[in-house]
Amino acid sequence: MIKKHKYDLLEKVRQPSKVDIHYIRQKEPKGLGHAIWCARKFIGEEPFAVLLGDDIIQADTPCLKQMIDVFNDVQSSVIAVMEVPENETNRYGIIDPLAQKGRIYDVKGFVEKPNVEDAPSNVAIIGRYILTPEIFRFLDLQQVGSGGEIQLTDAIAKLNEIQKVYAYEFEGKRYDVGEKFGFIKSTIEMALSRDDLRDTMVHYLQNLQEELRKHLV
Repeated sequence: MIKKHKYDLLEKVRQPSKVDIHYIRQKEPKGLGHAIWCARKFIGEEPFAVLLGDDIIQADTPCLKQMIDVFNDVQSSVIAVMEVPENETNRYGIIDPLAQKGRIYDVKGFVEKPNVEDAPSNVAIIGRYILTPEIFRFLDLQQVGSGGEIQLTDAIAKLNEIQKVYAYEFEGKRYDVGEKFGFIKSTIEMALSRDDLRDTMVHYLQNLQEELRKHLV
């Protein structure tokens, strides 16, 4: 970096980290519920947050901060949700809502990837959770659900029977980088939002548009 005179990047690398990072390895691909269960000894008896890397949420107030504020009010588990097209409900965990107050849902039940015709709503679970440690009572059972995996949504549904689990419709825009077109779309839009990339990206897209016109004529 010194040879290339990238002193701004060098300064960022040299800054001391303000966090300690620990990792737990999931030895078998048994699903999200199993992955969280693998971290049970590290989590202990504290409420904890789960953030899935294939969901990126752009918001003025970070989605997790919004959820922490809700958790502090309700003192119970909080799941991030958003409305999705009805024909896509089979791709998500879906809530069965009882009532809604502002952005907070009181929830009757949670269903993992239901058939479109069986979905209780089009309000889908997105990859942000704040969970109480009681969730491990159900993850410990290692029950296999949809797709032959141990589903977190199934454990949340059980938790909701003994301890209220709320759904929160977050403020912000969600990008799904876990599917191909979502990854491409998020890359383009993120580039357009950056001062150091916007002009280059706009120029590229304009040239691409001209090339597409030639092929479509």
